[in-house]
Amino acid sequence: MTTALAAKPDGQASIEVDVVDAGLSFAGRLIFQNVSLTLRSGEWTALLGPSGVGKTSLLRLIAGLPEDGGVTTGTVRASDGQPLAGRIAYMAQRDLLLPWLSIIDNVLIGHRLRHYRTGVEDRQKALHLLDQVGLAVRAQDRPAALSGGMRQRVALARTLMEDRPLVLMDEPFSALDAVTRFRLQETAARLLSGRTVLLVTHDPSEALRLADRIALLAGAPVQLTDAGRLPDVATPRPLDAPGMAERAAGLLQQLALQDATSQDIRASAEMGLA
Repeated sequence: MTTALAAKPDGQASIEVDVVDAGLSFAGRLIFQNVSLTLRSGEWTALLGPSGVGKTSLLRLIAGLPEDGGVTTGTVRASDGQPLAGRIAYMAQRDLLLPWLSIIDNVLIGHRLRHYRTGVEDRQKALHLLDQVGLAVRAQDRPAALSGGMRQRVALARTLMEDRPLVLMDEPFSALDAVTRFRLQETAARLLSGRTVLLVTHDPSEALRLADRIALLAGAPVQLTDAGRLPDVATPRPLDAPGMAERAAGLLQQLALQDATSQDIRASAEMGLA
């Protein structure tokens, strides 16, 4: 049987995305409900919250990825009225590189999975992206030969190769050491400039460095609130920029307070006191 090769989509303009009254429950247990969020065109939005609050679930809902056994509500729509399917790039916490492929072929994996015709120009673009993340000389290596930070840089190049207007990032730097994380944050900010980006993180400092806007997902029941005004410094913001330390401490204190309150409510409910 012969498989037809599809034409590749051209690069697409940045879009604004509205999430309206999103909700998720499992077997009657409510995770979140009535969550509304606007991802502004060409900006980074950070979704900040404690572990287990539902950040990744909300990200997957926006991506159109169903949760096994989950019941979802609400709508997700793009500003141009067109479906989001096929216009989203997703970067996960783990690099998910295929160990039997070379680095450059991992960057091109989306083309292979969609049966796109991969030509010289595609490989040149992939090599250019690897050069942008400092790994062009390792293009023919296998993933096992790379460090964790290098592998995440490959994952970033693969995300950019998708050339989508909406980029969803699920704690992509959390498993890295502090220095590598700092450098990769700067690389991502530079290479994803002009895209609409949603970054899930539990690190206030990371959110402050990269985001044009921070949304807090926390509490019981879970609520989404705007973190308010951010330091008036261009991203990626230096960690020693005026107001950064104080703002990070305030966000951390706010998250800790909301998390403690939600734990108390859950404990009371389990004891039949709520």
